Parts: sequence; C-alpha cells; structure tokens
Amino acid sequence: MEKVIFIAYYFPPIGGAGVQRSQKFVQYLPAEGYLPVVVTGPRVPDDRWTPKDASLLQQIPREIPVYRTEEPVPGPGSKLHRRLESWLGFRSDFSRWWTESATRVACRVGKDASLIFATMSPFESAEVAGQVARQLGIPWVADLRDPWALDEMMIYPSALHRKIAIQRMERLLSSAGLIVMNTPEAVAAIRANLPLLGNKKIISVTNGFDREDFAGVVKQRSDKKFRIVHSGYLHTEAGLQLRQRRYASLLGGVEKGVDILTRSHSVLLQALERWSAKRPEVRDDLELVLAGKTSTGDQAVVSKSPLAVQTRFTGYLSHAKSLELVRTADLLFLPMHNLPEGKRSRIVPGKTYEYIASERPILAAVPDGDARDFLAQTGTSLLCRPDDLATMAELIDLAYTSWKQGKCITRHNKAFCAAFERRSLTSTLARAFDTVLAERTSLAPVSVPSKQNAHATV
Repeated sequence: MEKVIFIAYYFPPIGGAGVQRSQKFVQYLPAEGYLPVVVTGPRVPDDRWTPKDASLLQQIPREIPVYRTEEPVPGPGSKLHRRLESWLGFRSDFSRWWTESATRVACRVGKDASLIFATMSPFESAEVAGQVARQLGIPWVADLRDPWALDEMMIYPSALHRKIAIQRMERLLSSAGLIVMNTPEAVAAIRANLPLLGNKKIISVTNGFDREDFAGVVKQRSDKKFRIVHSGYLHTEAGLQLRQRRYASLLGGVEKGVDILTRSHSVLLQALERWSAKRPEVRDDLELVLAGKTSTGDQAVVSKSPLAVQTRFTGYLSHAKSLELVRTADLLFLPMHNLPEGKRSRIVPGKTYEYIASERPILAAVPDGDARDFLAQTGTSLLCRPDDLATMAELIDLAYTSWKQGKCITRHNKAFCAAFERRSLTSTLARAFDTVLAERTSLAPVSVPSKQNAHATV
C-alpha cells in the first residue's frame, strides 16, 4: 500500500463541510490502495469557523496515523497588523506558524511516503506541500476546496491585490503534479486565468455524500409544521461588508456584480414575509429552522423580521443530527451569492450534495454555474435566482400547497445523484494518484551500468 502525506489543517474533531471532504478521503483511500498519513493542526478551541464535532473522529480508521502541529495557534493579530497584511502583503503569524510547523511534521513522519496530498484552505498548505516535496523528492497533489484567488466571493483591496494573489496561486501550484478542483467550472477558470499551468493535469472531484448516511428509516415528525430548513453557514456579515465597502468594487478588488448577502437567510425571510402577507393563515403552519454556527448579524436579521416567532436557531449540530434535520425537512433552502445573469459561479456549497441525497424538495436560490446545472437534473429542486423574491415566494407557495395536500412534487433522479457518492469520488481521486506516480516512474532516470560491471555481468 502506498503512503500519502495528507496535509489538512481542518480535520476532526473540527466539524463542517470542508472537514468532511478530508475525513471521507482519509476513510476510503485505504480501500483504494493508499494509506493516508495525516498532518493537521492542533485541537483548536470551538469557535465559528472551527466547530467541534467529536463524532467525526469515530469514522477515522484506527490504522490511520494522525500527527498534529504544536500549539498554540497564533491569533489574528492587531487591527493594524491585519490591515498591513491586507494592503501591503505582510505575512501573518498564522501563515508563518502553519508553514513552518506543518513542513517540519510532514518531513519527519513522511520519509517513506510516495506522494503528498494538500487540501486547501488555508492556501499556505501549497507552500507546505511544495517544500516537503522538494525535501523528500516526491510529487504532490493540490486539492482546492474553494478556487482560491479565483473565488468570486473573495474581497481584495484592489485589482492589483487580486492580480498579485492570482500570481501567487499560479506560482505555488506550478510545482504540483496534479491539481484537483471541486467543481468543473473551477477547472475551466484555472485554464482560462492561469496560463502558466496550461500543461498541468487538472481534474474535478466534487464534494459528495455517503450512501450509508441516508440508508436508515427517517423518523416521522409529529409537530404538523411546514418546516423549512437551512443547514450550515450564513454569510450575513460578509454580504453586509461587501455592500459597505464600495471602494473595493470601485478599485476592482471584487468581481463585478457579486452580491454575497443573498447567500444568507435575508432574501428568504423577505420572500416568506411577502408570501405570508398574502396568505396570513400559513403563519400557524410555518417553521423556519436555521442550523449551524450563527453570528450576531445572522440573529439580528431575524430579530427585525415579523417572522421571528416562526424562526428557530439550533446552534451547531453534529453531522448526524444535521442530517436527521435535513431528512425530515418539508423544504430545504439552498442560497448562494448572486452574479450577473450568464456569469457562471465556480462554487457548489458542500451542503448541496447531502441535500440532493436526502430526496427532499430543495428551494435553490442559485446563479448560473455547476450548482444550478446539477440541481436542475436532480428532480427535487425548485430553482430561482438568488435575489428573485417574487419567484421564491411562488415556489414556497407551491411547496406548501403540495405539503398541505399530502402530495409529492418531486421525483428523485437516483442515477444522476449516484455520481456524487463519496466512495466513487475517492476511487476517482485514487486513480488520479496512480497516474501521478506512474508519470513519476516513467520520468525517473535509468541507471546505466559502468563498462566494468557490464562486462562482468556478461
């Protein structure tokens, strides 16, 4: 079995969608002939972006070694230092700490490894993998859970800062033997925007779901509520920040026409208010459940709404509890940031695939892109633009009326959705590993015997 140094800062007991990608690859790679040797961060405190989910640790096979970098994790630094990092490119304490400590650990524990796999963010992991690859003389594979500097949700101070970030991305990825993006559109974006990577092998391995998570019987609810569920992060603060930082748009620091606030519950609440104003009787049936780590901004949006009484925050739930909530929803809400019509998003939120697997109706407020293309084929999605209040209210009414009548308005396309099963995705990744190692073998120098040895052999 080939050993792979698996560099993943976010790893159990941290929870969240990004962690699940790493956890599932680690869980299923041994069956594909690869033993991951995990290099990760320490057990950090429970906060908004690193919620604890100890249950995920139970799914890591015992034979998988997990090595953690030393504590403590450096904090974000002063406000002045953060501005210097943003505007002048100063390196953060975290960046320096993670690069140095992860490189040190990986070189120590991976001396007999054949390959390095670095999943990002943080994007400093590309620097870690490149250094370890040079020191150990083995190839590395880059896995981008988000498209880095090509992420249309990223906010830079100016177009120059965005250009510098793209150049850094191109430079650090240039030493990788394989680049893995998690959407087809992100692959196309790299091809179009990073010409120096034109000769690189770049593939898409999406996020997904575990079939076993959806195999058990769903416990029926008895509350008789029309329950709308959103599971995961809301991006209220980022959306408000972008609207307030108009200079970033004027200076070219963000892509034109991006609206991050729609990737929150803000538009949904407005649509629900419009719908319930026309049909006041539905308020007795309505329940909106927002599951996951929330912020004061998230809660403020609800507190100002006339539907605050119908809205419930659950806080962070374990992965199992989150899936239970998703599977018992009457309507799942999937919001995304808004883009000008015709401009394709390079992102598919991780929750999308488990929403699809649940077979529940999905109210998908998404722009053009892979997410919309995938959801259109599932048979369970009600599609609208992220800011289309009128259509959103109509689709909510359609779903509610069908629920009230006990009718099913969706038909799950199992054949299409099967492509996103985690075991199948891991197999695709492993076969790509095979290719990288085969190319390395074919490029290895051939040892030519000396004339003396050749004569002796004869």
